[in-house]
Amino acid sequence: MTAASPTGKSAADLREPKMTDTLKCISPIDGSVYAERPVMPPAEAAKRVERAAKAQKTWAARPLDERIALVSAGIARLNQMADEVVPELAWQMGRPVRYGGEFGGMNERADYMAKIAARALAPIEIEDSAAFSRFIRREPHGVVMVIAPWNYPYMTAINTIVPALIAGNAVVLKHATQTLLVGERIARAFHEAGVPEEVFVNLFLDHRGTEALVSAGLFGFVNFTGSVGGGKAIERAAAGTFTGLGLELGGKDPAYVMEDADLDWAVDVLMDGAMYNAGQCCCGIERLYVAEPLFDAFVEKSVAWVEKLKLGNPLDQETTIGPMANKRFAAEVRSQTADAVAQGARALIDAKLFPQDDGGAYLMPQILVDVNHQMRVMRDESFGPVVGIMKVEDDDEALELMNDSPYGLTASLWTADAERAERIGGLVETGTVFQNRADYLDPALCWTGCKDTGRGGALSEIGFHNLTRPKSFHLRKRKS
Repeated sequence: MTAASPTGKSAADLREPKMTDTLKCISPIDGSVYAERPVMPPAEAAKRVERAAKAQKTWAARPLDERIALVSAGIARLNQMADEVVPELAWQMGRPVRYGGEFGGMNERADYMAKIAARALAPIEIEDSAAFSRFIRREPHGVVMVIAPWNYPYMTAINTIVPALIAGNAVVLKHATQTLLVGERIARAFHEAGVPEEVFVNLFLDHRGTEALVSAGLFGFVNFTGSVGGGKAIERAAAGTFTGLGLELGGKDPAYVMEDADLDWAVDVLMDGAMYNAGQCCCGIERLYVAEPLFDAFVEKSVAWVEKLKLGNPLDQETTIGPMANKRFAAEVRSQTADAVAQGARALIDAKLFPQDDGGAYLMPQILVDVNHQMRVMRDESFGPVVGIMKVEDDDEALELMNDSPYGLTASLWTADAERAERIGGLVETGTVFQNRADYLDPALCWTGCKDTGRGGALSEIGFHNLTRPKSFHLRKRKS
């Protein structure tokens, strides 16, 4: 007999939507097909999910320390695969090999979540007397689906995979086609480390197949990182199933450099935050507001910083900025930049310094001034190596501009005055406020957003809470 989902549907009930037959990763290095995998039909995928649901109960029954040890061993095994993983990342999404992949951030997050698991998952004790035992226990959702993006394909996936498995869930991973091999690598590492194959499943699905599984109510929780449009599609698919959702969507993260900021420090961190990974960072800096007294010097130093970047083949150790992951992503950044210039913006980086810009995936970095919020480059998500810089007169003007956005992931405030940063930060509509840093995810803090950036929260103790449900126990031990 086929197991039924919470909606009453089974694998046999899923109709096959029109699908692509093959998923293909087109390498941004040379436009070749780097990897391809056949798409799994929804009915077959649903059977894999149902097997995961059965295996999850046995997995959750294992001691917490045992689950932590197995998951940590999976991360260690993944680290041992660095010689494969790093060049594969360059081929799949263009990150230069000189940066060594994502192991630093991945290990920091995985280690922290393992360290706090016992505390985060411990029952909340209300009473333990001779008459009553009352407490709240954290229970796993069952099967958690992770829909991971291509821009930081290991770290973003690990954000949910590690705490979900540690909390006793089974995990189904559906990775982005642009980083087709990443799910395979993570699954192989975890299986070789001893995590049962039925408990951690990697599936090759297209959008329609993914939505079919979600709409069938097969998951207790779905975590999606991607575009606003993708998040809306997941919400529509989950409608009526009461599936828990975690959504990290678009961003247009601002920075505000105040008159008392350390100028050189701010330039170094903010230009790196705008240009690293070819600007393809969830919390990358996309718009800058600089106090009038520092504006000219900040712009001059920023231009000098960006001019030192080396655009080129990411397999070259000297390359500091590789191609964007796909030529259509680069086309959008070029369009935003051209539109801004047509409306009066000035592009400060000379194209002659970056002859490697081929009009395709290889895109030169750019700094724009004389920009305003009527320009798409200051309003729409760019997700590429371009940043607009505006002069502001005071905190009120900077705050108004920072909040003039449909997104809210992070905001970076640059000042020597911590009280001022906290005051302004409290008024910024965002998920995270930084002072004197940017483009960093602290695993001890909840990674969350507001407005069109989405809902939910990953990592920290709150991340564990979102990947479990509360179950209350009210045990009366005696009559009176």
